[in-house]
Parts: sequence; C-alpha cells; structure tokens
Amino acid sequence: MEPVLVGRMREFGTTIFSVMSRLAQEHDAVNLGQGFPDEDGPAPVLAEAVRAIETGRNQYPPLFGAPVLREAIAEHQRRFYGLSLDPDREVLVTAGATEALAVSLLALCEPGDEVVLIEPAYDAYAAAVAMAGAVRRTVSLSFPDLRLDVAALRAAVGPRTRAIVLNSPHNPTGTVFTRAELVQIGRIALAAGCWVICDEVYEHLTYDEPHLPLAALARTEPELAGLADRVLTISSAGKTFSVTGWKVGWVSGPQEGVAAVATVKQYLSFTGGAPFQPAVAVGLRQSDADYARLTDSLRHRRDLLAKGLRSVGLEVLGGAGTYFLLADATPLGGADAEAFCRALPARCGVAAIPVSAFCDDAAAVRPLVRFAYCKQVPVLTEALRRLAGLGG
Repeated sequence: MEPVLVGRMREFGTTIFSVMSRLAQEHDAVNLGQGFPDEDGPAPVLAEAVRAIETGRNQYPPLFGAPVLREAIAEHQRRFYGLSLDPDREVLVTAGATEALAVSLLALCEPGDEVVLIEPAYDAYAAAVAMAGAVRRTVSLSFPDLRLDVAALRAAVGPRTRAIVLNSPHNPTGTVFTRAELVQIGRIALAAGCWVICDEVYEHLTYDEPHLPLAALARTEPELAGLADRVLTISSAGKTFSVTGWKVGWVSGPQEGVAAVATVKQYLSFTGGAPFQPAVAVGLRQSDADYARLTDSLRHRRDLLAKGLRSVGLEVLGGAGTYFLLADATPLGGADAEAFCRALPARCGVAAIPVSAFCDDAAAVRPLVRFAYCKQVPVLTEALRRLAGLGG
C-alpha cells in the first residue's frame, strides 16, 4: 500500500515523550522524563481562570489575543528587558509556544529554505521545519561544556538560510547562552540577512544570571543595529506558571513579522484559551517576589537532584537554566541511553529521556540522559531512592 503520510513527515513517529510516559504509567514509575510540573500554578492565576469562565469569557478572543493579555505581555517585556512593544501590532497570542514556533516557520519559509537548529534541540523544531517544507541544518553544542561552536554556526548559515532557531535557556541541556554568544549569533544572522526565532519559554528559570533576550541585545549593541527587525521572540505561560495544559503562548517582534505569523495562524487554530488568557495576564503582572519564589524553589530541586545523581555515580551536566539536568548514564550500564531509558521504568521505577531523541547526530550524545526536576521534593527523593538501587 502506498504510504499515507506525506514524505516530509515520515521520519517523525511517536515522540519519545509519549513513549516514556506510557512506560512510566505501565510500571508505576516516577516520571522524570516529560517536563511538566506535578503541582498547580499560583492561586491568583487559577482563580482568575475560574472567574473568567463563570463570567462568560468562553467565546473566541480576537485573532491577536485578548487585549488584557497582549497588554500584560508588552508590560512584562518592558519591565524585565526594557523592550517597548505595541500590544496591538507587535504581540500575537498563540496556542502554546510550539504553535508559535510552527506558525513562525510556516510564515517565513518557502520550500527549500534552510533553518539552522542548535542541537540537542526540542524535537518539535525539526518537525516544524519539515511541515514548512524547509531544510534543517544543525549545529551541535560541545560536550561536556555545553557551549556553542560559533565557527560551526557560521559555516552552517548560508545563502538559503531563512532562520536560526535559538533556544535559551536551552532544552534539554539547561545551557544559558552568554552575552558574547548571543552577540555572535546576532552578527551571523545580520550578515546572512536571516531571521532569528528565539524560544524563551524558560526565561524565568535561570539560576546564575538573569535571562538576556536577543531582542533586547539587538537594541543596545551598536554592532547589532538592524537585527531587531528580524527577531521573533516566543514564550508561554506553561513553564513560568506551571500550567502546561493551558497552551497559552505568544510571539512578539517587529510588526511585519508578527503580521505574517498571524496570517498563517488564523487558518490553523485561529484563537483559543479564552478564559486562560486573562488569567495569564494576572500571572505576568505578579510581583518580583512571586517570580523569585519559583526560581528559588526550582534551584533547590535542581541541587537536590544533582547531588542525588552524583551519589549514584553519575556525571551531571548543565543546570544553569530550565528544569532539566543531563547525566552520563555509563556508570549504570547506560552507554546506550535510549536502551537504558526504555528499560529504566521496569528496572527501578523511574522514567527519563535519552538526549539522542533531540539530535540528528545521536552518536555524539549516546550515553546522555535528561532528568526533569519540576517535581515535588518527595517525588524527587523517591526517584533518587529507586535509582540508588541500580548501583548496588
């Protein structure tokens, strides 16, 4: 029988997140694989969603999103990064950050255009590039320092490059790109005349230095003059407010770019999440202390997990941002991390994700495993207790 699925999507099967979550359920495992919190977000945010439902905020919001949310996003970007945005023309609310990325690529790319991804890369990136009919080019972070090879990026960007996708803080490694790295990325994009699509969903989960958006740097660094007109910034409510199921994200940037993305989006989801949009606005306007509590809580959990993984004999990598840690599973018989992770729920009742699932060059990261620490402390403690049995 002739294949039903179009050729450009045939390399994409069931995601590793679905596979590992299914195995976790089958074996009653502690799921440190898929990156979703196991507790609800801030009470005022949840209460506003309930109030919005009860007061009739249940029909289509405008295509660009509810004004109250667009205004809150613009205020947030000014408050934290000094960015001035027109909430009516330079902000677009989306059905999560993944849709924001997909519609951005669909809006920008012609078939055959090239998109550069920095590996390891969230698996939706490659699929979105394929859906747009574009060609992906990849540049790998170096291991074990998890830094960007600027020369390799420069070599990967060419005359057909339409966009560079930049994820910082970076999933799955937890890397936070430095100011110097961001300037180099910006210079390369300027020289090529391409767009930079910045995925910043973990912007409030950095533990050493505050998050620095490329969009802000483009407005302050003289050598990046003009780059701001080619930067689209993506974020969402899911990670910051522990409401991943709400699927409320956004794109911000130059008016022409946001309008192009909106043109595509209107024929996909059009709009959604009506009662959640005013609730997210409440979250974005919360106090600095509320943001700090989230960061401090996750820093504590990161340190707990890192110490526990090291006590089992694993080398821990990353951890500057996001809520993921990488570990080399070789000491526990995980030289092939994919096989190791598939067996782990049955072996000891813990689920994790092989980093090879995020790479075209799987061999370079074959023994690396990603653990999520966005779980309650007793859950992390139990996972470490179970993992300790592997070393015995």
